[in-house]
Amino acid sequence: MSQTQIKLELGGRKITLVGTAHVSKESVEEVKETIKNIQPDCVAVELDEKRADSIKNPSRYSQLDLIKVLKRKEGFMLLANLILSSYQRRMGLNAGVKPGDEMIAAMNAAEEANIRCTLVDRPIQITLKRAWGKNSFWGKCKLFAMLLSSAFSKEEIEPEEIEKLKERNEMDSMMDELSESMPVIKKVLIDERDQYLASKIWESEGNNIVAVLGAGHLPGVQAHLEKLGAGSESSDVEEISQLPKPGIAGKILAFLIPACIIGLIVAGFIYGGVHAGAQILSTWFLWNAIPAALLTAIAFGHPLAILVGFVAAPFTSLCPFIGVGFCTAIVQALVCKPKISDMETLQDDVNLKGFYKNRILRTLLVFILSSIGSTLGTFIGGADIIGILSNIR
Repeated sequence: MSQTQIKLELGGRKITLVGTAHVSKESVEEVKETIKNIQPDCVAVELDEKRADSIKNPSRYSQLDLIKVLKRKEGFMLLANLILSSYQRRMGLNAGVKPGDEMIAAMNAAEEANIRCTLVDRPIQITLKRAWGKNSFWGKCKLFAMLLSSAFSKEEIEPEEIEKLKERNEMDSMMDELSESMPVIKKVLIDERDQYLASKIWESEGNNIVAVLGAGHLPGVQAHLEKLGAGSESSDVEEISQLPKPGIAGKILAFLIPACIIGLIVAGFIYGGVHAGAQILSTWFLWNAIPAALLTAIAFGHPLAILVGFVAAPFTSLCPFIGVGFCTAIVQALVCKPKISDMETLQDDVNLKGFYKNRILRTLLVFILSSIGSTLGTFIGGADIIGILSNIR
């Protein structure tokens, strides 16, 4: 049997899983041929509604409201989505296909044959937010580093290498490597979605189903479908369809750190007098202000955004409800309003030069870097304050 297809008979139903590489011309042809030959009752595709719309409507970013994105605290999610989609686009250049072409082919083939088509993937925003929310601080740093390396990578992948991604041994090796280096990411992006995809495929109408999904999901989806067919697993995926709830420790920490800093500043005035208190206060201000302003400047932020970063960082670091990145990015977006050309070239500009040329990407870079600067300043400034207090006799 082909490594790219798995045929299952479960509970009197036939389910054919077609594994694809998302930027493979061969996958596009295989999907069309499989649907034509099998003539299923239903075609299930590994897409959610927003991704399906984005694939069918490449000009969707022309309606992007950056201010609303920032207010909804989705700046990082937008950046991550752009980097991932841009990376896939670059992978597909040599193969002459765009990411998701095989999914479009599946939907078009189903429509032409008057076959029901269903979207079976978890919403991308839920997946990205779960991946971010469930990660530790160190895990978030590794994820951010991985995204940046993908954005600035100039690596070109030949079509032959892309086709290898559908081979079981190649895919198993990649999954093992991901599991070792970033276990939370693997769990959220692969394991949880395997369960979600299998559940939605199982709930699809019809007794003869063709499901089109990335080759990396084949083993996991097969295992879950077999459990569903045997009745040993429920198709209820409500638990993994929700945004992760902030842990009690995270909530406490968000208030505890500012409270400790304020306590240390007050202690400086009480035990060291006005001179020591003023020194501690200025130490805290400068350790937050300078890194936030400096990294905003490195992002080529507008002078007003740099000034806002300098002034706001010491105060937002003591407030659990708002970060300096929100302040600098809003100012950047208002002063340097994105143009229509920025929206039209958004995905193509996800590279080192584009981050500084495209006003949307530069605003997101201001958001990320100023936030990092303030975070670094909080920890270094806090440690410095403790050092000053320890010298007070």
